[in-house]
Amino acid sequence: MSGAIDLAAVKARSEAAARAAEAPAPQAGHYVVEVTEATFQTEVLDRSFQVPVLLDLWAEWCQPCKQLSPVLEKLAAEAAGAWILATIDVDANPRISQALQVQSIPTVFAVIGGQLVPGFQGALPEAQLREFVAAVLQAAQEAGMQVGPAGPGAQPDAADGGAAAPAAPPEDPRFDAAEQALAEGNHDLAEQRFQAILDAEPNNADATLALRQVRLLRRVAGADPAARARAQAAPDDVDLQLAAADLALAGDDVDAALQGLLATLGRVAGEDRERVRVRLVDYFDLLGPDDPRVGPARREMARALF
Repeated sequence: MSGAIDLAAVKARSEAAARAAEAPAPQAGHYVVEVTEATFQTEVLDRSFQVPVLLDLWAEWCQPCKQLSPVLEKLAAEAAGAWILATIDVDANPRISQALQVQSIPTVFAVIGGQLVPGFQGALPEAQLREFVAAVLQAAQEAGMQVGPAGPGAQPDAADGGAAAPAAPPEDPRFDAAEQALAEGNHDLAEQRFQAILDAEPNNADATLALRQVRLLRRVAGADPAARARAQAAPDDVDLQLAAADLALAGDDVDAALQGLLATLGRVAGEDRERVRVRLVDYFDLLGPDDPRVGPARREMARALF
């Protein structure tokens, strides 16, 4: 299959994304921001496409908040722009806490590329906070975001004073074998081989993308060719909308695939909404962060979810 999701380009695209320059990091003094309902879109959702944003939901009367917030601010200052701390007074901004379904405070979430990452409740020790921040930065890197170190102790490259560019990985015969199975039309064997790579290396981004590609091909192979036409007459049929989007993406009609699911996302709720969200995230990963359609679609998805 050629076009936007060509398997042969998956590995090269992920390597290029890892080296691509992101938007400039925030200037000094902007690592901690007070967020309101009026600024949530720009300070949290939009900014999360540049760097991860941690949300600290607090209130003036909350004693554990007064223990947690200074430590988070300290870590944000140490990170020097690798991530941003957004503080939200839940009493002054009740719509935000309601949208996030906050049950108690302090509560901390992360937002990466417009997507909410589960966090924790209560005041954790500094060591556990550092572990959480490190996990958030790792998740951001796996999502294709170029981020800096999580604090002191990182070793910059001596030649340029910054982080060294990742070395290109050597050729992997396991990928060759899996891609050969796919070229022969053996989706079962290709999926098994890519899954074997992931079983051995759970964080292998190339294998993750390739496995999603294979699963897309399998779904398309079993889909009703008339699903796209039928979906127009059944906008609330989630199964049909998902099938139609797969066919559109496989046929390189990327805009139709994304816009169809984004429209469905705004109409459904609960488990169906989560299914659509997961499929959209799969599409974003398949297309890659450099695709000009991904950023706007992510932001539209974030607005629909929040």
